[in-house]
Amino acid sequence: MTQILETQPERTDLPLTVMPCVVADMIEPFKANFEVLRDVTRLRMYTDTTLDPDEIVRRCEGADAVIVIGVHIDDNLYTRLTHTQGHAKCFAFGGTGVASYIDLARARQDGVRVCNVRRYGDAAVAELAIALMMELARHVGELDTQVREGSWHGVFGTELAGKTLGLVGFGGIGQHVARIANGFGMRIQVWNSHVHADALAANPEIALVDGIDDLMATSDIVSLHLPLTDETRGGITFENLNHLRPGSMLINTARAEIIAPGALERRLERGDLLAGLDVFDKEPLPQDSPLRSVPGVVLTPHVAWRADGAYASLTRQVMEAIVSFYEGGDFNVVV
Repeated sequence: MTQILETQPERTDLPLTVMPCVVADMIEPFKANFEVLRDVTRLRMYTDTTLDPDEIVRRCEGADAVIVIGVHIDDNLYTRLTHTQGHAKCFAFGGTGVASYIDLARARQDGVRVCNVRRYGDAAVAELAIALMMELARHVGELDTQVREGSWHGVFGTELAGKTLGLVGFGGIGQHVARIANGFGMRIQVWNSHVHADALAANPEIALVDGIDDLMATSDIVSLHLPLTDETRGGITFENLNHLRPGSMLINTARAEIIAPGALERRLERGDLLAGLDVFDKEPLPQDSPLRSVPGVVLTPHVAWRADGAYASLTRQVMEAIVSFYEGGDFNVVV
């Protein structure tokens, strides 16, 4: 049953912020930060996960700012919330890859502020990337099913120790993956068009590879950690993926859109790769997606960011971005 949580409802002199939907396990972390908004804005928070655009517009009536959790603000919904049925002037997005959810160029043109959150999930996303590697290497889920069904024959596994891990991208998440993988005894190499010298200086055991094709061809496991930008969208092509060696692993906990449309499915259909995927071009993943039937692929429903520490940081940053909007600051402004 949907609840409506409101802060300072009597303060009608304050502007209104609306959170039209939310992931259930984020409710308590958000409530823990309600006090941040005191004397700045009223908040109306709906505690379900509706994605119905008509209902979202109805809920956001009168909102000066909208907190965006899990819903794509497509062109039609954007127009309704900012011009025809609403007057929202700020979207505070509860994530990093806001370009996948809101048309930033249009918002910039209209003078609508868009904020995101930053570095909130470095550990959480890195840990899921490692978990996907472990699942592909040691098949824990399959083994659990075997035992529960009365089988004891097991599955032959792969050691990660001694394997070469290629990281495409070396920001906060990539660096955290590297630290964990180093503890496993893996060899680590990195390709990134914008590698920071200080990051590599702090990790002298990590090799910098000049080309992404070279990294794909020489890695036992490739893990993607690029942000989604105009520059990176579709930047990993089928030709790049074709350099992956048979038997190697591909992990994506970044964004599906950094891979050219159809390129991943085309490469995986050959059946000689393992893959762990947490992100997809269309979410939820359609029932007819070929990814569902490719052997050797582990699928998770875009949950890398969903962990206690990440939630604490994310919810705090969203609230601080809202306060900053109303007080004339620039906290976490994207456009």
